[in-house]
Amino acid sequence: MGIQKPSHTLAKIHLKALRTKSLHILFTLSFTMFINMFCLAQELPKPKEPIKPTIKSDTVVKDTTVVNIGKILNTPENLKETDSTKIDSIPKKKEFLTGIVDYTAKDYVKLDQRKNTTTLYNEAEVNYGDMNIKSGIIVISHGKDLVYAGRLKDSLGNYSQAPVFTQGPSVVEPDSVIFNTVTKKAIIFNSKTEQSGGTIIAAVTKRENDSTLFIKDGKFTTSENLDDPEYYFLMRTAKVVPGVKVVTGFTNLFIYDVPTPIGLPFAYFPMTKKQSSGVIMPTPGQELANDRGYFLQNGGYYFAISDYLDLAVLGDYYTNGSYGLRLETNYAQRYKFQGNLSFRYENLINSEPGFPDFSKSTIYNFRWSHSQDVKSNPSSRFSASVNLGSSQFFRQSINQLNLASALNNTLASSVSYSKTFKGEPQVNMNVTATHSQNTNTEVINLTLPTLQASVGRVFPFAPKTGSKNGIIQNINFQYNVRGENRIETTDSLFFKAEMFDDARVGALHSIPVSTNFKVFNYFSVGANVNLEEAWTLTTIDKFEDEEGTIITEDVNGFDRFFTYNFGANIGTTIYGMFGKEGSTSLIQQVRHVMRPSISYNINPAFDQYYDTFEIANADGDIEDQQEREFTRFEGSLFGTPNQNFSSTMGFSLGNNFEAKIRDSDSTATEPKKIKLLDNLNFQTSYNFAGDSLRWSPLRVSGGTTILNDKMNINFGMVLDPYALDNNNRPINTFNIENGGSLFRLTSASLNISYSLSSEAFEGNGDLDDAAMQDNLRSGGRSDDLFGKPQDFADQRLSDDDATKDKDDEPSELYNFKIPWSLRMAYVVNYGNAARQNAISSHSLMFSGDIELSPKWSFGASSGYDVVNRGFTQTQLRFERDLLSWRMNFSWVPFGPNNQWNFFIGIKSSLLQDIKYDKRKRADQQL
Repeated sequence: MGIQKPSHTLAKIHLKALRTKSLHILFTLSFTMFINMFCLAQELPKPKEPIKPTIKSDTVVKDTTVVNIGKILNTPENLKETDSTKIDSIPKKKEFLTGIVDYTAKDYVKLDQRKNTTTLYNEAEVNYGDMNIKSGIIVISHGKDLVYAGRLKDSLGNYSQAPVFTQGPSVVEPDSVIFNTVTKKAIIFNSKTEQSGGTIIAAVTKRENDSTLFIKDGKFTTSENLDDPEYYFLMRTAKVVPGVKVVTGFTNLFIYDVPTPIGLPFAYFPMTKKQSSGVIMPTPGQELANDRGYFLQNGGYYFAISDYLDLAVLGDYYTNGSYGLRLETNYAQRYKFQGNLSFRYENLINSEPGFPDFSKSTIYNFRWSHSQDVKSNPSSRFSASVNLGSSQFFRQSINQLNLASALNNTLASSVSYSKTFKGEPQVNMNVTATHSQNTNTEVINLTLPTLQASVGRVFPFAPKTGSKNGIIQNINFQYNVRGENRIETTDSLFFKAEMFDDARVGALHSIPVSTNFKVFNYFSVGANVNLEEAWTLTTIDKFEDEEGTIITEDVNGFDRFFTYNFGANIGTTIYGMFGKEGSTSLIQQVRHVMRPSISYNINPAFDQYYDTFEIANADGDIEDQQEREFTRFEGSLFGTPNQNFSSTMGFSLGNNFEAKIRDSDSTATEPKKIKLLDNLNFQTSYNFAGDSLRWSPLRVSGGTTILNDKMNINFGMVLDPYALDNNNRPINTFNIENGGSLFRLTSASLNISYSLSSEAFEGNGDLDDAAMQDNLRSGGRSDDLFGKPQDFADQRLSDDDATKDKDDEPSELYNFKIPWSLRMAYVVNYGNAARQNAISSHSLMFSGDIELSPKWSFGASSGYDVVNRGFTQTQLRFERDLLSWRMNFSWVPFGPNNQWNFFIGIKSSLLQDIKYDKRKRADQQL
């Protein structure tokens, strides 16, 4: 007989105390028969020791115990005789459940002996092997070896607690599921399965095992709204291997349930979470500018070489014969180093052979970036930042658009290795190869390589313990050496043997000796002697030939020159405070810090290194010849020996101004500190040994930040005390004595930059654009005042929207927050060195972005050149967030780089080849 359980408890058995022995025996027999029938239905193995039933008061039933009720009935109290001769020789049937079943339910667990089922209701969960099912209701059919899981339906017809079916690494969220515990197969209805960034929504899914799924009428999408995805690919029939691949028959794109003709007769979607090699589909299009015809761009193959290294080989082809090749690779080893390399080569053909505008050119660019983890090897470091190639690459390339780099006229590279040898003294060594290229003149300067070594400072008179005091104990010296192999060539001779013809090799040895000490506790005094010796392998000789031409001839062989100089300086710091703290005025106190310094330097003349050669006079009379001085070290790497003796005293004054003002916050107890001038510097010198123009121009520079450090102001000027003659050359007459002012302004500059954003008012600071890193790597600016880079060879879209802060969700009716950012720069330069009294450059540049709505954003970069009276490089940018898609449009409306680009594509990198890209390029800049 069964026991009725209360519906308001979770599988709780309530027993009343039995007062008579007969009722007690009847209850015991009934309970043991019930448990025995339940165990026989599941065919559980019998334990060795009998287990007596216990009464639990828990609210949740969690059955993980294997019970043998048979031995409970075979106790001496119940059976007096046991037939030991009856032994069953028939093999036992294979057990229904070979493992332990762990199940729970919030409301109740119902055992139905007639139907041979177990029902778990409300927040039910079953664990069996690697299979886990969570659902509103779960029914276990012991006779059919099935487990059914479904949703709960309330009185209003609403469903809740949909099943979550987990087997191995895969997770499925269907409406209902039927699982066979013997075959491990399952039928899943209306499932949602996440696969490597995408989701498969299927009406009916047949699960063969934990590694194979067969789907009917499935939808594949990367949308976040799975109930109503904005797009999906309808798969009539498909086979899914979770984490590996999806193979489907005919599939086509649906946008908001509207079918499109974009489809394939069959498709293969790789789903691996690891890097894997594969084909990169090209982008078709037509190049209208320069008549290159139709093209296929950015097609190739991706090689997943290892977890630390990959390689992408991409190519372009145009129907007029133009083509391009790109190699992109990334490498990294955690806690050691990381880097990337990029090589691009383009063979460009304009128009068709025979036409007057036909031309052919080749351009290339190589970039390498390498950085080493600081902790990997503290005593040595290797780094690289390389950007070299054709001078016209960023102006002529047809597969990239980097406006900032196109306007930049310098390419620079550096590869260095440094090593520190610990000890006393410490020795440092650095080997560097550098490259500097002017894209306008196409002149290239290389150092292959530069070797620098130094020995740490040695204090020969310092005490072994304690601090160093006085002029003697602070005497120190060190040794430095610098060797270079410098090459100057042109773009056309780069990487050719001719570039080494004019290479110059040299070395510079220096031993600086210095000391410092205090005078009157407030003045810091320093003295130094610098000894230098320069080595060279090439010198020159000059002479005049019979035709009167001065010939400069190279002389190969080792040569050297030795120089030295002396110097001393004295400086102090003066603090001044004006005003009274606690006053009622707005500015309570002003702090002025002055750092005056006086230096004295002696540079002897080294006439022994100068020679003379004779030249004919202006009339050509060889008997009346003139002598002209020269040094054989002209053109050497480290300059020439000083020919004129100089005894110079330098004066400099540094200033800093800060203030304490009354805080606008009435609750603040301390005044607010602000900066008035970060620095205001004056510098000049006087040459005692000069015959004329003893005073050098007075140089003034300064800078400050205002408006909560949002505006940076820097200025500078040069004031010359001497007048000019009629040929605009300086003369040894003070300007004030010539009827002018005390100083003559020869040049001046002002630079103001301002950055502001909506987030600045909320205390979050300025916005940061990761795309600016590409500008820096290509030699451009660190801001977007000349436009943002767009590289068509790179995959421009990523799932960056997932990182946006969603704490403040915008209203569907209006955008209560409109994020915006603004960056401005004002530059003006004035020149008057030769009475030209002209402003050489005067421009205002600006760049800004604004989100007009949660999905629409607009940006612009432009400027105005006051001198040339025209707008500078201008770029307009529009972007529309289409949930799983993104649309971009950029436009340069005028100028030599007049062009536009339209792009629409899926954000997810999984389907990044589903895109449409249309653009109009500017005419090629020759």
